[in-house]
Amino acid sequence: MVTGGRLLVRPDLPLLGWEPREYGWCREQACLPRARAAAAETPDGIDVAEFAELVGKIAAVDPAERVVAFADGAGPFAPSLTPGRAPDFTLDGVSLSDFRGRKVALVFWASWCGCRYDLAAWQARHAALAPYGLTVVSVAADRSTDDARPWIDEALKDATGPHGPHPALVDSEGSVAELYNVINVPTVVWIGEDGRVARPQDTQTATDLFRSMNGLDSAASLDALRRWVIDGDPGLSDAQVREHLRVPTRDERLARAHARLATWLARNDRADAARRHLETAAALAPHDVAIRRGLMPLTGDDPFGDAYFALRDELTRAGIPLYRPLPEGGR
Repeated sequence: MVTGGRLLVRPDLPLLGWEPREYGWCREQACLPRARAAAAETPDGIDVAEFAELVGKIAAVDPAERVVAFADGAGPFAPSLTPGRAPDFTLDGVSLSDFRGRKVALVFWASWCGCRYDLAAWQARHAALAPYGLTVVSVAADRSTDDARPWIDEALKDATGPHGPHPALVDSEGSVAELYNVINVPTVVWIGEDGRVARPQDTQTATDLFRSMNGLDSAASLDALRRWVIDGDPGLSDAQVREHLRVPTRDERLARAHARLATWLARNDRADAARRHLETAAALAPHDVAIRRGLMPLTGDDPFGDAYFALRDELTRAGIPLYRPLPEGGR
């Protein structure tokens, strides 16, 4: 039920995986006391957005379309990104925790980015460094698997040898990009054997195809990767990892909820409503290129055309960087 712009549900129904019980709301071993849940209660039902906040989610509601979407929030029930913990995830049947005991280079790319041409080079790095304990895991930030799959198939077609092709996953719901606060691609995160973040979100390339545009040196990133994998030198101290790790703000989290809502609306032929939520997301997080460029195909804009160059000009005028390499390209 929608009342006064709020989405309400019956208080006796499960909500966001939480079950109502006499003493509160519970999910597996976690429980939200009834006294705390009262903040989301109204005479007509449970306010979904208010309840989401209590259990570590943020909601974007479209009363006119009668739909709601969620993003991760903050608090004890929410997943968190810290130097000591790289959040686990599962995509396409592959979990990050499957590689515990190995170093992982988590590589975010997209078909709407020139970094799509780097995928074969990341496979080459995987093949060369796998014997030393590295696994490259690539994650496509595409909302359509069909957009990413041809680039994956082309990059991995010759991936033979004892270590085979690297795990190449598609993040069609944006959930892994959300966990790792990826605001543009290419972005790479290094994760140690113990599941700790060894190098936070870094703009790295595996070829120099677009070096004139991004100023990034692929040889420097490869040298840094080899030092970490072979010599155990991540190039950053623990203090520097903490300093450079980008933890999402509330506005960034809310922008992702609106982006998720826009994606659903666009997929269900509600383009005008989708654009409204994209505009809201852009206002909340103007620097989030992964949202603003990544969703252009859903609303009929060309991510390599005028809309993209208008976005670049806007960000340049505002002093917002497109690329965010860590100091000295890997040292």
